[in-house]
Amino acid sequence: MSVADKPADGELYRGFLDGDTTAYDQLMIRYGDSLTMYLFGYMHDWQDAEDLMIDAFVWIMVKRPSIRDNAFKAYLFRTARSLTNSFLRKKHRRAVFSIDGMEKEIAENILTFGVSDDKGSNAVSNSVEDDLQTEERKKILYLCLERIEPEPREALWLVYMEGMSYAEAAKIIGVRVKRVDRLLARGKQQMRKELKKEGVTNAYK
Repeated sequence: MSVADKPADGELYRGFLDGDTTAYDQLMIRYGDSLTMYLFGYMHDWQDAEDLMIDAFVWIMVKRPSIRDNAFKAYLFRTARSLTNSFLRKKHRRAVFSIDGMEKEIAENILTFGVSDDKGSNAVSNSVEDDLQTEERKKILYLCLERIEPEPREALWLVYMEGMSYAEAAKIIGVRVKRVDRLLARGKQQMRKELKKEGVTNAYK
């Protein structure tokens, strides 16, 4: 089945609300792994991250909230982040997004951050994409991403790894859209500096 043939999130969620539980299963298959990976950035334990991923899906399944057709993924991630924050507060742990321990998963996803326009759409330059294709370049990118501040790192992750718009990322993080814009700008500036240290000089032209 091609991407064009796959049912949209909104269609699947409406199907679930109408009684088709298999539609919700499809949403879990579609977003379960990427959400678990995102939550691992907070939990640093794959079992805890997977449990919270399931909790987020169950919360939506039970509450059956009204969600706009194109907003299921952002709503899911925001729900999961809220549950994670509550979990960490109970454990008296500070919520800090880190990619420590995620090198293999990031390499498999060929994580590449490029330049984004002011509407939040991805526009990865060919030169950067070509420069980061090798395993060594992926390792360098991982190391540089881990060195930058947690907030800009999370914003970069949501926009470039998860394909979120600025508005969607803002809702998940719990800040204004302008704040996401500033976080991305700071994150890219820090990434440019770190990449330069590693000999990658054509990023974010």
